[in-house]
Amino acid sequence: MTTRGIRGATAIESDTKGNVLAATKELLEAILGANSDLQIDDIASAIFTVTDDIVSVHPALAARQIGWMQVPMLCAREIPVEGSLRLCIRVLIHWNTDRPQSEIKHVYLREAVKLRPDLRGI
Repeated sequence: MTTRGIRGATAIESDTKGNVLAATKELLEAILGANSDLQIDDIASAIFTVTDDIVSVHPALAARQIGWMQVPMLCAREIPVEGSLRLCIRVLIHWNTDRPQSEIKHVYLREAVKLRPDLRGI
């Protein structure tokens, strides 16, 4: 079995605990839906990053709230590149799977669709 990466991102309108948790849950559920054979037990780990303007809560809490209790997770700050998308939450999920990388479905929601227009429709 190989470990593959699943990328995803979303954006929020303002930094509140409710917005961060709701947007992160929406993103993770969309990733699970897009990759129908993805099971929580097959997730090796997940790394979340947030832009500097998000300080209200760790997005990993949303993953715990939807049952990712045994998944090792890390939250970090995104590099503050001038002109980059504000109020953005990103995730990189490491998935133990036999699927080839070409079949992995990455998910970008809300304003974050601008980050990877090349992945639309994949």
